[in-house]
Amino acid sequence: MNYVVLTVMAALVLFPVGTFVLAALSPDRSGKPVGAGSFSWENFGTAWQQAGFSRAMAVSLIVAGCAVLGQVVLALLGGYGFGVLGVAGEKVIFPLILLGMMISTEAIIVPLYYQFRTVGLTNSLPGIILIHLGMGVPFGIFWMRAAFRALPRSIFESAALDGAGPLRMLRLIALPIVRPAIYTLVLLSFMWTWNDYFLSLVFLHGSNQTATVALGVFQGKYVTQINLMAAGGLIVAAPVLILYVLFQRKFISGMLAGAIKE
Repeated sequence: MNYVVLTVMAALVLFPVGTFVLAALSPDRSGKPVGAGSFSWENFGTAWQQAGFSRAMAVSLIVAGCAVLGQVVLALLGGYGFGVLGVAGEKVIFPLILLGMMISTEAIIVPLYYQFRTVGLTNSLPGIILIHLGMGVPFGIFWMRAAFRALPRSIFESAALDGAGPLRMLRLIALPIVRPAIYTLVLLSFMWTWNDYFLSLVFLHGSNQTATVALGVFQGKYVTQINLMAAGGLIVAAPVLILYVLFQRKFISGMLAGAIKE
């Protein structure tokens, strides 16, 4: 019975995905599904050229790569400090960090834009990367703090008695154990940064537009050509899908790690 339910649920989830893929491969402008022998693979090439995805994908990769790297490093250090070492004033500082997760982007976008314009960080990759760092680090610290707090305190006490310093304990003891949580954080951070549309639309324009913004512009021009819009959507979604497939097992184990107590 369980397999029947799972099969039905999987079919419900995969049906719209399959329909979307078939629309992207359809030679018909309306995206009408066709037989396998009539697939139009050139839709992806047309969408890539017409939307200017070469530059936009490169910009998105730079922004997402730098933002994820910065978020993970800061989250590791912050989570290790709060979860293992202990921070003076933690009961005040940690709730302030969590406050960053509760403020919506729409509430701060206007003053943030004028502040960044004053210092010349609008329409610049360092500016958008800095914004993603500020918005992603609070969740990263919260996530890694929970992962570090789940570790037995005895292993750190034993390492300290053997003369290991805080950074050595982090590098040799903590990091190998919490690796699934790190993989999960990397995947989530990359997905959120890559899929961002609102911030990129406000702070970037021209040659600095990201893949999501380029897709929005492309869809506005080809609103009647469903097959090309679907092909463009698959191109933009491909990096996240590939990353998830590669780290699927580690992602699931990282998500479940918080429910397991030693």
